Amino acid sequence: MLARIASQRLLMVRQAFRRSAQAYRSFSTALNYHIDSPDNNPGMPWEFSQANKAKVKEILSNYPSNYKRSAVIPLLDLAQQQHGGWLPVSAMNAVAKVVGIAPIRVYEVATFYSMFNRSKVGKYHLLVCGTTPCMIRGSREIEEALLNHLGVKRNEVTKDGLFSVGEMECMGCCVNAPMITVADYSNGSEGYTYNYYEDLTPKRAVEIVEMLRKGEKLPPGTQNPKRIMSGPEGGNTTLLTDPKPPPCRDLDAC
Repeated sequence: MLARIASQRLLMVRQAFRRSAQAYRSFSTALNYHIDSPDNNPGMPWEFSQANKAKVKEILSNYPSNYKRSAVIPLLDLAQQQHGGWLPVSAMNAVAKVVGIAPIRVYEVATFYSMFNRSKVGKYHLLVCGTTPCMIRGSREIEEALLNHLGVKRNEVTKDGLFSVGEMECMGCCVNAPMITVADYSNGSEGYTYNYYEDLTPKRAVEIVEMLRKGEKLPPGTQNPKRIMSGPEGGNTTLLTDPKPPPCRDLDAC
């Protein structure tokens, strides 16, 4: 009797493990390895545009000829801008050919850094900061407002192809939390921009989406009219004058 119960419990544990493994494998597919599809396979032709070929030469000129592989990250970034915000495997292969390394070395970089998108994103890719300071200040509510307003799930693209919403870890502007960044691929690599929008509320985040939809230009940075950059509301209350210099700059004379 006890042996049968133990056997049934072991079977339940194995089934639960299989389900979780399948779910993880499904999630990791988009992150860690490539599966051919009609719009993303090695047989698709891809090369840098004429304008970007000049940029490729400029990028390569920053590195010694025997260290061209150091240019992988900026070249992938340029390829992503050209391809509307994401990297098909054929673009990664093109970068590998430019720097003269095995394609797997490029794949390793593209799968490691979250800045590289390996599936389609919107022309405006909205990235919500999910690190602790922003989360405490309401980034989850901002993400929820964006997803509900656009009618998508995280990393899905709206039907008109304009918007997608993702998450990024710390953008390094915690004093102005919460914040999002907008990667604008609407004008290709020539008009590409990547701007921070800080001190957000859910209402303001939705307003930014609608301004982008209309093609309106909006100032990046803090969205709190009572602040100047990272300064406090109402202006400084301390450090109102230039700091005094040290009493003696010549250490040998002190």
